[in-house]
Amino acid sequence: MYSASDLKKGLKIEIDGDPCVITNFDFSKPGKGQAIYRCKIKNLVSGNQFEKSYRSGDKVERCALVSRACTFSYNDGINYVFSDNETFEEALLGEDLLGDAKHFIVDDMKVEILFHNDRALDITLPNFVEMVIAETEPGARGDTATNVMKPAKLANGYEINVPIFINEGDTIRIDTRDGVYSDRVSKG
Repeated sequence: MYSASDLKKGLKIEIDGDPCVITNFDFSKPGKGQAIYRCKIKNLVSGNQFEKSYRSGDKVERCALVSRACTFSYNDGINYVFSDNETFEEALLGEDLLGDAKHFIVDDMKVEILFHNDRALDITLPNFVEMVIAETEPGARGDTATNVMKPAKLANGYEINVPIFINEGDTIRIDTRDGVYSDRVSKG
């Protein structure tokens, strides 16, 4: 249990059985009475945000979040299946939880999954992943003075903008945090 004086921005707490994070924090001490701790809180399960105030004597439930190292195993058509690196237990993550990260998951990828009471809340991919360009138009010669980009498709159907010198079959490095081209991987 945390006391109200322990509250701060970024602290993870539990409210009504759901994990939450404090996104903003304000302390005020009126002339009379107890100190007031006003918090903006985000529910990590639903994504809803709300405000809540605590008095100096209030207690707040500590949140039991566990981060586990896992390896991607396979996609069963509905869920992406990850295997815990220590216990070899399987974790099933749906496309709604993965969001755009599903486009960058490759076989045997090492990831970190955040759990609360054995329920997956979030996934952290490596910052960069290497993928092969499956389809793009041939690069045009000449216009290299500016940063000219063209659309390209990966084997999984994800579309990305790449520089004009990238061709089909080239391996590129993609930043998984924002889904943009980073650089071309040298061959050989």
